[in-house]
Amino acid sequence: MEKKTHQIGELIPPKAIKISMVFSFRNEEDVLPELISRVRNVLKLEKDKGLVSSHELIFINDRSTDRSEEILIEHEKGHEDIKIINMSRTFGVSPCVMTGLKYSTGDAAIYMDADLQDPPEVISEILEVWKEGKNVDVVHTVRTFRAGEPFIKLQIAKLGYWILRKTASINLIAEAGDFKFLSRRVINHLNQLGEYNPFMRGMVAWVGFNQQKVNYKRESRFAGDTKFPIFSRKVINNFFSSALISFSNVPLQWTSMIGLGGLGISTFVFLLLIFQKISGMTPPDWLLIITAIFFVGSIQLIGIGILGLYVQSIYIASKNRPNYIIESVFGFSEEELEHIRKKPTGR
Repeated sequence: MEKKTHQIGELIPPKAIKISMVFSFRNEEDVLPELISRVRNVLKLEKDKGLVSSHELIFINDRSTDRSEEILIEHEKGHEDIKIINMSRTFGVSPCVMTGLKYSTGDAAIYMDADLQDPPEVISEILEVWKEGKNVDVVHTVRTFRAGEPFIKLQIAKLGYWILRKTASINLIAEAGDFKFLSRRVINHLNQLGEYNPFMRGMVAWVGFNQQKVNYKRESRFAGDTKFPIFSRKVINNFFSSALISFSNVPLQWTSMIGLGGLGISTFVFLLLIFQKISGMTPPDWLLIITAIFFVGSIQLIGIGILGLYVQSIYIASKNRPNYIIESVFGFSEEELEHIRKKPTGR
């Protein structure tokens, strides 16, 4: 009797699907009307092709201070496809995306930034890759060109991706940002993860399954200023506290290697000093003492700093604080509202 392979988890049905579009944003009043128009046009084309049956546009408002929420409510009239989740304060992109995925109802979801650097028209290519593939659960979009971004930012980004690819325990695709297609079973698995300060790109890669990619050219911002300057505290914290620490133990290994290297060098210098004493060539004692102090002290500071990142992660996780708190919502059905009221915070 022939045995068959059975899939575990909920697969996307091989028919027209409901798509949940998830957007994390903060102060994007100049961009939102164009974003909504272009996304709706793309999804209409996909409905005409028979790939998409319906859609929802979930906007997670990361405590905007402009007219973004008012604009969204205005554009919801006559369409009834826009849902808004307002955060109690600014939590950051990854917690907002996780919120949108948690309360999405589609057979699949596509999450992307709301600044229109990622062209919504690429959605058609993403769905085509999903359609042509076999049990494709994740489609990454890979940037082959990044318009309007300074040279130094591009080089630092390349360095960051190189470090992560060399040190992380997962296969991270270089230049694959926060613009992805996720199947329902991937969404369900992501919702089960209880990480504080999540690194979305790493978590999606960690889940696994059949993951494909689409190349595209990233455009300049449609309007407004970037919310992620390369040297900002937000970007640096995301790299060290979320990306590097969450998916790699290499920094701890580096600390041990530096410590062993320092021990070896110190032993060699000590033996050299003994030889010089015997030979009568004695260097100034004060210079040797100061050099030794600085050498040992620098190694200790490096080790303490790296260990401190891990201890901080453990300390924050032990508090069991939620990743986000929802202040208010708009556009959800009564059944969906009841679900949100029962658990208005998330981990």
